[in-house]
Amino acid sequence: MNRGEQGRSRRAASRRSRRGVVLLALLLLLGPLVVSLDRLDAAGELTLFVLAGVALIPLAWLIGEATDNLALLTGPGVGGFLNATFGNAPELIIAIVAVSDGLTEIVRASLVGSIAGNLLLVLGFTLLFGQRGAIDRPSAYTSLGLVGFATLVVLVAAVAGFHGDPDRRTLAELSLPLAALLLVVRVTVTRRALRRQRAIYASAEREPEGWPLIGAVVVLGLASAVTAFVTETLVGTLRSFADSAHLSEFVVAVLIVAILGNATEHGSAVLLARRGRVQLAVEIPLASSAQIAGLLIPLIALISWGFEPLAFSFRPVELAAMGVAAALPAVVLAPGRTTRPGGAILLVAYAALAVAFFLSGDR
Repeated sequence: MNRGEQGRSRRAASRRSRRGVVLLALLLLLGPLVVSLDRLDAAGELTLFVLAGVALIPLAWLIGEATDNLALLTGPGVGGFLNATFGNAPELIIAIVAVSDGLTEIVRASLVGSIAGNLLLVLGFTLLFGQRGAIDRPSAYTSLGLVGFATLVVLVAAVAGFHGDPDRRTLAELSLPLAALLLVVRVTVTRRALRRQRAIYASAEREPEGWPLIGAVVVLGLASAVTAFVTETLVGTLRSFADSAHLSEFVVAVLIVAILGNATEHGSAVLLARRGRVQLAVEIPLASSAQIAGLLIPLIALISWGFEPLAFSFRPVELAAMGVAAALPAVVLAPGRTTRPGGAILLVAYAALAVAFFLSGDR
């Protein structure tokens, strides 16, 4: 290829890139539009459900861009933590709205679905379609260890809920000290992990590039706020979608709502993996799952006492999903590098869990 052809090729690629950015920028307007249509009651619930799901896609891209630029300034570990913190805002909104409506089964299902989705689906796609590279094994195993620990803790209350009313007050009371234990462990582990990341990144040479720190934080915060409102619309139309699709509420919550509620992590992780930002891409689903297991689950259990107490009455299939989601990535990531066969294994495991969820139906 001569220089003229190379120049034309680069210009064509640049035009395609600009068109893609313009399209995503226009799609970002869909988020406020969906929220407005919902508040004005100007569209049907099924239409709102579909529009809300589509609106999360450009928001995921924007959060991924902000996270990537933050990681250039803070390191991949802290960048992944910030992405999980902002990106899990929709999950918190979903849970609070659902608990206030008495939909405790949907809350538990969406939380479990988010953990399984992050560690099997998102991490699987990240390994399969991203570039090859080394990972931060201590950070990865810290996150997976938190998910495994949370599974064992909630098992204490879950076993007692296998029979009888899973939402009885005695189980909710039993869940309170367990929630407090999870929070203490999560805060302690997070402080040490972030201190380690700061020490590692402080000794590394880096060039100032990308967005300024304040700009990246502001964009990340605003995009996460819009995502939270869009997700609120999504969960508000859940039952209409379940009825129209002839699916159980459990299946919709554990699969569809969990995936859409974590669309920000899904999109940004795969996007960054394709760019070669392997450590950051892997950190995002790992940090997000640890955040859900160690922070959101106990925090929602405590907040629920303002509405309807939420017990850790997870079903056997939900506990099995959490256990598999913690153990299988630990095996896949043991070599300390990303591999495409490992990604394929995680995706097959998620497909098997999806079948198990479908066959389980509502409690």
